[in-house]
Amino acid sequence: MVYTISHSRRLRSTPFTPGVEAAGVTSYTVYNRMLLPTVFDSVESDYRHLKEHVQVWDVSVERQIELNGPDASHLMQLMTPRNLRKMQSDQCYYVPITDEDGKMLNDPVAIKHSETRWWISIADSDLILWIKGLAVGRGLNVRVFEPDVSPLAVQGPKAETLMARVFGEEIYDIRFFRYKRLAFGETSFIVARSGYSKQGGFEIYVEGSENGMPLWNALFGAGQDLHVRPGCPNLIERIEGGLLSYGNDMNMENSPLECGLGKFCPPAEDIAHIGIEAMSQERNAGPHRQIRPISVIGAPLSPARAIWPLTRDGVRVGQITSATWSPDFDTNVAIGMVDAGHWEAGTVLIVETPEGPREAIIEETFWI
Repeated sequence: MVYTISHSRRLRSTPFTPGVEAAGVTSYTVYNRMLLPTVFDSVESDYRHLKEHVQVWDVSVERQIELNGPDASHLMQLMTPRNLRKMQSDQCYYVPITDEDGKMLNDPVAIKHSETRWWISIADSDLILWIKGLAVGRGLNVRVFEPDVSPLAVQGPKAETLMARVFGEEIYDIRFFRYKRLAFGETSFIVARSGYSKQGGFEIYVEGSENGMPLWNALFGAGQDLHVRPGCPNLIERIEGGLLSYGNDMNMENSPLECGLGKFCPPAEDIAHIGIEAMSQERNAGPHRQIRPISVIGAPLSPARAIWPLTRDGVRVGQITSATWSPDFDTNVAIGMVDAGHWEAGTVLIVETPEGPREAIIEETFWI
């Protein structure tokens, strides 16, 4: 059955939608009330191209929340267990955002402009309402709003070459999760070495919707000999690389420790963040479940569109949240949340798939 997405003001297009549609997008999903491309040619064809060439992704759905004012840094630290004190004004940090119970509200990237100005590049959720509530409830001197900023990602092994042609040699000086403001025509954009793939690349924070298509056209004009194509976050590649999807692999029921994000949440009793007491208790006791890479044995399976239960000796011990066939690793790759006592590498579980029960093996690490 084929479904159609009905457009309205509640479902926003992006500054790059004309380019995406002209390039032949074949599938969208809805993310932060915006259109996010999910397929152009096919998932496997897009995957192969991403690993070999360079793609331009419309990821405007990664909406920015700006914190602006004297208390901006204080508010930012309240929301995350990650220590931000040493963060510099050209850095991007992956920051788990937790509630008062130490549960995940979002897993954005924070961009620090200065002590008084931050952007938070969010996953799919109404995080801005939580942030506004904290600011008002604590009486903080900070403005919280969504600026006119739309990220565009350039990903793949040829990304650096393409970006240098458009933005110049300074591209080569940007380190991982660092950024520079680089000129483009009569304006300039923040360009970070980051992105939602393991193939390497950049994210361009396009300020001003009117600048979207000029940048899109410049990238495609400069990359024809590099086999540049439009693309999007790829299901196969993200599972191979262990890139978690908020709302799929974890949600408000999970803590950062359950999501394997403990390295971003070190013990720091002097950091006054929301949920510090709950997280301290969980750290001392250990998480009851945790995300693990899992191989599902047998013939190729269609992508998981619902939770697949995991059992051991007939007892449920977890669930697979994302799964698909990997052509490069010749197995069904998956991300799952597994109960303590059952997540050791090599453990064999049973997963209930739409095509019947299969053996599922806990892996030591993700594939890439």
